[in-house]
Amino acid sequence: MARTLRRLGFLTIGLFDPADPRAGHEATLRLVELGERLGFDSAWVRHRHLQHGISSPVAVLAAASQRTSHIDLGTAVIPLGWENPLRLAEDLATVDLLSGGRLNPGVSVGPPMRYDEVRGALYPDTGDAEDFGHERVRRLLSFVRGEPVTDFSGTEGFEAFSDRVQPQSPGLADRMWYGAGSLRSARWAGEHRMNLLTSSVVKAGEAEGEPDFAEIQRAQIRTFRAHHPEGERARVSQGLVVVPTDSATPAQRARYEAYARERTPRTATPQGPARLMFAPDLVGSSAEIAERLAAHAAFREVDEVAFALPFTFEPDDYVQILTDIATRLAPALGWRPARRAAE
Repeated sequence: MARTLRRLGFLTIGLFDPADPRAGHEATLRLVELGERLGFDSAWVRHRHLQHGISSPVAVLAAASQRTSHIDLGTAVIPLGWENPLRLAEDLATVDLLSGGRLNPGVSVGPPMRYDEVRGALYPDTGDAEDFGHERVRRLLSFVRGEPVTDFSGTEGFEAFSDRVQPQSPGLADRMWYGAGSLRSARWAGEHRMNLLTSSVVKAGEAEGEPDFAEIQRAQIRTFRAHHPEGERARVSQGLVVVPTDSATPAQRARYEAYARERTPRTATPQGPARLMFAPDLVGSSAEIAERLAAHAAFREVDEVAFALPFTFEPDDYVQILTDIATRLAPALGWRPARRAAE
């Protein structure tokens, strides 16, 4: 039996023109403000290094926290290979406090993208010794949860020192998410009491024949909950690309369909050595998309979503897509806004 959609979110990469990066960042902040006005429960930003997308999501969400009042703010996801977990824990707690407890940090592991080219700048002295596995997440969790990081606390001269990361933000640890794409990582996230972010990419693993994206993702969700202390109540959010066209102009509709058509071939079979499976982009009327989601094996397992916005569209396109999601698609899936800010 499918779950009723309870929490509605959206995800943006926050692209910008390198000749005018401020404008792109401002456009992202305005999109978050729009999401709050439309009643979205959460807004999420992606993370990009050495590209023309958001490289510092925590800083962007700090700004967003001061321009909104109740929408949750998430990262999907921060690749921890680029981060010092202790320093990141300080930043996360600070922004969570400034937001009034609305931050939802999502993280992932693995070597930084194009590591051979960037390691000399990122880890010039420790590149061979860095651990990019789950231990990096475990350290971050321990710092956020307030476990000691040193055996010294007290006063030295006029300065007071804590043995825990400061500040501490109560409740933040319960809002930590893990971006998983495999059964192994889904199980690890469950065992370590995290929430689970799923996206439009999964690892096919050793599946033979023609693996099915939705079935693979459903197996990962069920594995996560089977190993989480809260079982079926453990939080899972799904992040498929959906583009409703109800109020789109003919030109917008044609552009959206061309975008999806160009990306469709990669969804047919596993891609590359990692055997990545990509979900098809869902483009059409809200009624058509709702019908396809109702039949999606993994979507039937979740009651939270962070629908991903396509990367390369214009600001007016995003306004139309978010408006149709909030006013047409999500209600068709059973969602009702908890509140809407004043226009």
